[in-house]
Amino acid sequence: MSVLLVEAFYGGSHKQLIDLLRENVEGCVAYTLPAKKWHWRARTAALHFMHAIPESSSYRVLFTSSVLNLCELVALRPDLASLKKVLYFHENQLVYPVRKDQERDFQYGYNQILSCLVADVVAFNSLFNMESFLSSISSFMKRMPDHRPKDLDGLIRPKCVVLHFPLQFPDVTRLLPEHKLFHQPIPVSQIDIVSAPQGQERLYLDCPKATCPGEPKSQNEDERDVNSSRAASLLCLYPEPGDGTLDHKEGPRQSPASPKEAQYTQREKDAVVEQTERRQGQMKPLHIVWPHRWEHDKDPELFFKTLVKLKERNLDFQLSVLGETYTKVPEIFAEAREQLDAHILNWGFLPSKDGYLRVLCQADVVVSTAKHEFFGVAMLEAVHCGCYPLCPKSLVYPEIFPAEYLYSTPEQLCKRLQGLCKSPDVARRHHVKVDTAAYSWAALEEGYRRMLAA
Repeated sequence: MSVLLVEAFYGGSHKQLIDLLRENVEGCVAYTLPAKKWHWRARTAALHFMHAIPESSSYRVLFTSSVLNLCELVALRPDLASLKKVLYFHENQLVYPVRKDQERDFQYGYNQILSCLVADVVAFNSLFNMESFLSSISSFMKRMPDHRPKDLDGLIRPKCVVLHFPLQFPDVTRLLPEHKLFHQPIPVSQIDIVSAPQGQERLYLDCPKATCPGEPKSQNEDERDVNSSRAASLLCLYPEPGDGTLDHKEGPRQSPASPKEAQYTQREKDAVVEQTERRQGQMKPLHIVWPHRWEHDKDPELFFKTLVKLKERNLDFQLSVLGETYTKVPEIFAEAREQLDAHILNWGFLPSKDGYLRVLCQADVVVSTAKHEFFGVAMLEAVHCGCYPLCPKSLVYPEIFPAEYLYSTPEQLCKRLQGLCKSPDVARRHHVKVDTAAYSWAALEEGYRRMLAA
């Protein structure tokens, strides 16, 4: 074993990263502590790992997150000091929000600064995380009464790199409702119509070329008539949910019939979705999902306050509140469950990844109200599942999401959600302009391998 993975808080994104590296990078061995009592892990984990990690001459690289006081560990275990030491920042304690009734504990940020000084490589999951940390060191150290060190950021910056958190996006096609199949991150400029049993035609979105039999070809029709006619032709080929022609568990089954050729514009695809919804009767309410940790830094108070306003305005919506819970859950969750009970579809952590993805695939809009976010795994997973994102115009979000998905004030968030409640089809037809593939393990693997090379 040449790569020593040490994680003092083995949960959430910390766990995901350790597991990913252990499974995909040769020569890794991991030592971890459960994700409980974060503050105590930051204070005492080094002492635990001093005993837990056996001595070995085969170690070449030490990889750990910034929860661990790396300075203490290499002092307690001098045999680890000579390794290539990589420190990964999922978050940083210099700008991490604290409750109004609490004073920021100097020790946690100080530990992270010391860890950077002894590390050989300091990696951050976003540019926002890196710059907010480095730019805050000087003001943070001014809290010392005297003998304040200077230019620490200048010592640390040359070691720093931005290496986004790597996600493994599963194929969720089988979980998607029909309207989202139009908006998958695969080229769908062409669709395939093939024959099904009893002569019924079938619509596919991932085949190279196709034709709509009997499609009007007159070039003298105006654009509206053309779109309407072509959409109607597609609509008659689009299967009703539950009619047996489309199995969401197994995906579409290809017919042996030969495809013909035709091209359909995005407007025509949108027309299919609209007419299908109308044919199904009353449009389903907007499904809003909140997939974040149940902690104060995600600002659940703002989220639930906004939804209560929507309820008071007699707007219809459905709600799924997911995410992990820890020792203490903010009181607002119990209050919100009672106030919004009639709107709730899902409430609480889903231990099954498949179940979690299924809810994301059925949702229309994913919302973040975070006061602290250095990357945002949950938001990107939801976008991968076809959700329309709404995020604060701050923190890491402008680094990842285009301006049209950002809001600046609580009033703007409420207004955006109000509009989507009135017109859910706006979110359902929209193709989110975020390249989730750029944050995949496939795209980032080489960077991680170079970083973990001895």
